[in-house]
Amino acid sequence: MTAPKLRAALTAVLLATAAAGAGTLMSAAPAEAQATVRSVVGKPLQEAQSLASQKNWKAAMAKVNEAEAAPNKTAAETQIIAQMKKYIAVNSGDVSIGGTDAARAKFANDYRAGKFRETIEDGEILRKAGALDGQNMQIVAQAYYRAGDRAGCEKYIKQNFGSSPNDTALELLMRCAYENNDEATQREALETLVAHTGKPEFWNNLLKISEHVQGMRDPDTLQIYRLKLLTGTMAGKDDYITLAQLALQLGFAAESANVLQKGQAAVKEMNDDRTNKLLKIAQGTAATDAAALSANIAKAQAAPQGEPLIKLGMQQVGNGKPKDGVATIQAGLAKPVADKAAGQIQLGIAQYYAGEKDQAVKTFNGIKSDDKKTQMIAHLWSLAARR
Repeated sequence: MTAPKLRAALTAVLLATAAAGAGTLMSAAPAEAQATVRSVVGKPLQEAQSLASQKNWKAAMAKVNEAEAAPNKTAAETQIIAQMKKYIAVNSGDVSIGGTDAARAKFANDYRAGKFRETIEDGEILRKAGALDGQNMQIVAQAYYRAGDRAGCEKYIKQNFGSSPNDTALELLMRCAYENNDEATQREALETLVAHTGKPEFWNNLLKISEHVQGMRDPDTLQIYRLKLLTGTMAGKDDYITLAQLALQLGFAAESANVLQKGQAAVKEMNDDRTNKLLKIAQGTAATDAAALSANIAKAQAAPQGEPLIKLGMQQVGNGKPKDGVATIQAGLAKPVADKAAGQIQLGIAQYYAGEKDQAVKTFNGIKSDDKKTQMIAHLWSLAARR
């Protein structure tokens, strides 16, 4: 939890502790109210003030209770009694004296004092009293983290925030999971944050994890870098060059040229000889592919396998004709293909860029594969398409 959010969460808990002292509570009451306080109420309250100034909270509360037991109290008397009771309860920090008011105050004061283990215990006292709210649970989770108990932090959030934690809890869960080397939980938290917010910082962390999954092949890596470009998380020149080279290598020259041009518009260092040379190669290859596209589609339609049509459909997407690409890829998927799931991912991408986002999400979500990398990529594209 960030410091401003934590302060906001603690504000409600600490409101009662803002009073300057027990005597202030009495003297701050309007003069006409003080004048209407009868001796049967005023005398024990004055004694409670004196006892409270000596931090004899139990005896002070007993005197307040004595005043409260007086019959036929006026509204002014009831108000002053309630103020005194609140003050003693909060400042005592003793649940046996002040009940939930004392528990809340102790909870807040322990956290502010860096007594994080005590804060966690205070949270359980609040829970048993039925006074543990969402803000307090957030503080308990933060106390686990500040105490260095990353595993405890994870467990607490998972057990107490239900199936839909708020984003602040998810950010803390992500941090605890990262420091606890729990990649599965970190990924799950990031995916939910991405779904909720679409923020580049969360996409960046999620794609970094995905990029280093064991056994990634060039086509898998290409998909990760395509998502980096889509989500605004390209990390400078190296990312643009990597994506451009992968696209060119795998037969998507027009896409490669587009990536390089976007990189040059975004990154000053890309206006160099190396990049310009790569761009010239990509543009030349793209022109050759475009000139041969119709003939290649006709040839692919006559082929027994669907992979050539799927590849040509993605070339059409790169050439700015995603609707044509959708039709071509669908024709390819109607034929036998060695990796249908990979072809479906390409179809979903084409649908996304054709403006058919709902259909793209449906395509991505419907992909079935025994390959965990393929499942991961389909899920990432589904998250991106839903934003």
